[in-house]
Amino acid sequence: MPRTASGVDGDFKIVIATLPHISNHTDFDPLRRIAGINCQFANPNQPLPACDLLILPGSKNTQGDLAWLRQQGWDQQIATHLRYGGKLIGVCGGYQMLGELIVDEVGIESQQASSNGLGYIPMNTHLEPEKQLRLVTGQLVAKGLTGAVAGYEIHVGQSTLHGDGWEALLQLDDGRTEGLMSSDGQIIGTYLHGLFDQLPALTALLAWAGWRGSVDLLPDADAQLNTEIDRLADALDLAMDWQKAALLGL
Repeated sequence: MPRTASGVDGDFKIVIATLPHISNHTDFDPLRRIAGINCQFANPNQPLPACDLLILPGSKNTQGDLAWLRQQGWDQQIATHLRYGGKLIGVCGGYQMLGELIVDEVGIESQQASSNGLGYIPMNTHLEPEKQLRLVTGQLVAKGLTGAVAGYEIHVGQSTLHGDGWEALLQLDDGRTEGLMSSDGQIIGTYLHGLFDQLPALTALLAWAGWRGSVDLLPDADAQLNTEIDRLADALDLAMDWQKAALLGL
C-alpha cells in the first residue's frame, strides 16, 4: 500500500480504519468537513486505501478488533504505510493496539487473557474494571506541535511505557502528561477524544501529517448537516413518483 503524496489530485488523504466495535467515530468529524481533505472510513474486507494519514480509532472491544484487523491483513498494510513515510495516529483503543501487550485478566472485554499488540510503542496495557472518565484541557507539547486541546478520556485500562524513544504528546492542565509521539515523528498515540476539536490543535496536527493547506476556522457542523440534508432531499425528490405518492396519500 504505497503512501499517497500530499497534494496529488488536489486531495490530502486521511483514512480511518473501520473496526467492528468502533467507538467515538465523531472524533473525526472535523477532518471530514475540511475542503481539500479527502477523509474516508476504510471498508471492511478491502485493503486499506493509500493515504497520508492513517488513524486507528477507539474500540469497545480492543482485543477482538485487533484480531479482526489482523485477519483483514491490515497489520501488514499499516507496516507498509509506515515504511513509505505515512503518518499514523492511534486514539484510545487504537492507541492500546499500537503497544506491545494488552492484558485482560478479569474478562473486561473478552475471555482472552492477553493479546500481542502491533508493537510500535513499548507499552503494555492492563484492562481494569474501573473506567477512566474525565474532561481534560491542555496543550500539544511534542516536538514541532503547539496548540490548545480540550476533550475527554473514557477508557478501561492503564497503559505503561517501558522504553525510550518517545516523548509526551500533551501537557494537561491537571498536571499530567498524556499520549506519545515517536522519536522519528511518525506515530502519535493518545487517549484523548476530541483531539481535532480545537482549531490550534487541528491546524498543528494537520501540518504534522503533511497537509499544506490552512484552516481559518473550525468547519461549521450545523451548516454541513444542513447541506447533507438538502442533498438527501434533492435525491428523494428525483427518485420519488410524486403522482403515485399523492394517490397513496403520502
